[in-house]
Amino acid sequence: MAIHIPGLIMMVIFYLLVLGTGIWASVKSKKMEKTALNGWIEVSFLANRRVNLVVGVFTMTATWVGGAFIIGLAETVYDPTKGLIWALIPLQMSISFIIGGLFFAKPMRDQNYITMMDPFQRKYGKTLTGLLAIVPFISELMWVPVTLISLGVTVSVFADLPLSLCVWISAAVAITYTVLGGIYSVAFTDVIQLSLVFCSLWLCAPFVLVSDVYTDISQTAFNHTYQAPWLGHLESDEVWRWIDNFLALSVGNLAFQDFHQRTLSSNSTSTARTICFIAAGLVLVLGIPPVLIGAVAASTDWNLTSYGSPSPYERGETAMVLPIILLHLTPTAIFIVGMGAIAGAAMSSTDSCLLAATSIFTTNIYKIIRHQASDKELQWVIRFSIVVVGIVGTSLTYLDSSILAFWILSSDLTYTIMLPQLICILFVRVSNGYGAVAGYVVAFVMRVLCGEPMFNLPVILQFPGCTLEDGVYIQRSPIKTICMLSALVSILMVSYVASLLFNKGILPKRWDVFEVKSQGAPADGAREGDGEKVDEPMLETAY
Repeated sequence: MAIHIPGLIMMVIFYLLVLGTGIWASVKSKKMEKTALNGWIEVSFLANRRVNLVVGVFTMTATWVGGAFIIGLAETVYDPTKGLIWALIPLQMSISFIIGGLFFAKPMRDQNYITMMDPFQRKYGKTLTGLLAIVPFISELMWVPVTLISLGVTVSVFADLPLSLCVWISAAVAITYTVLGGIYSVAFTDVIQLSLVFCSLWLCAPFVLVSDVYTDISQTAFNHTYQAPWLGHLESDEVWRWIDNFLALSVGNLAFQDFHQRTLSSNSTSTARTICFIAAGLVLVLGIPPVLIGAVAASTDWNLTSYGSPSPYERGETAMVLPIILLHLTPTAIFIVGMGAIAGAAMSSTDSCLLAATSIFTTNIYKIIRHQASDKELQWVIRFSIVVVGIVGTSLTYLDSSILAFWILSSDLTYTIMLPQLICILFVRVSNGYGAVAGYVVAFVMRVLCGEPMFNLPVILQFPGCTLEDGVYIQRSPIKTICMLSALVSILMVSYVASLLFNKGILPKRWDVFEVKSQGAPADGAREGDGEKVDEPMLETAY
């Protein structure tokens, strides 16, 4: 396919606009360093906690409405083996934001934390927190290739350019403005990117719907026309797996640093909560156009299009169905606008992952190694970390056949391991380091024993419904949720027993490596600050 000159010009203009906005925001952040209580650190990670409601809603929504969100929705709705019933990501994210606004935003923002790992550091100490922080750090790193590959796949539809070149150019732009301005650059570029995404998607959808090459989607939703109905269906042996995936994406998102970075950077607790509730509605609105486009693709007679037969599904191009529909069913100008929407969405998620991974590494891992690091040293650590995370994450896109594996790994880590830890540290008074270690081990070991075909992990721990298919055991039970709940129960039980043993003097104090006895019985686990664990201050703001 020849280079699409108008599309290429559109991309260049978009990248220059985003880069210019990021540089402008970085200049603004430099001025704010003089008034920030924690200097460059607070400005870089939390914009001096001055993000207002409007910008907060934009950056929260743009972080989650990425290229994978848009392309993945259309792909899943179009896929005859799945359908809409498996494409509920907007609803899942909306539920996640609502739960976050109701229960998580207030305890985190009231304590003025820098990262989601800070409550662990305050109660469990730096060493254990550093070990726990590896999990969310890896999860954020795994999201970088997921977000970038959606952009590369899209560009490959209309530009005769190497996939790797398109991905690296996009990554370079995102890395550059993130290094320069931190969350200020990320937040203000998110405003540009989400505005483009919103307008572009709702501009493209009507043009797709007025095409005359497809059958009414209200008919194909229930009837087999060109392929299976696009609403999809659930077999009886798929119900538990569907519930498992729904829960993992609904509440598992709360264990990502990206979410908490947005609430912690807001100018007040009430603003943080309001941002969550408004974003919950916006992700639903932004999910409608990709669903409609996927439904049209499932209802299209491809013989009547310039694409021709066989269909994208038969050619193995299901993942590219959204750009294919825009290219062959809409005018050139609309196609270009649609490509800009996907580019903006992909980049807005990429920069968020870069900053989230860097904030956890700098605050909760590097500070353990370098207790006395100066602000100047931390500045360079942050910049260097953003570049390294960006390069490593972008390099992983060369494993494009395993992108789904990155997504699965990232979701599993946050849902099965970090979510129960976060719930206990914020809301369970008795939680302690012993319980945290037990929950970590239980979640990890159980998830490995449950197996994962994507990583060629054999199923050792078989739950009800496990079946042998083509020589491979397939789990039908909600194994992710079982692992998560097992970790949660382990944390509670071991924490309670350890607290009882040490506080009652049954075990000698010299064996208390996590100093449970010195913690006593705090009123709120996230507010615990006694003992020598916090003698060396964290990177936090104290008003």
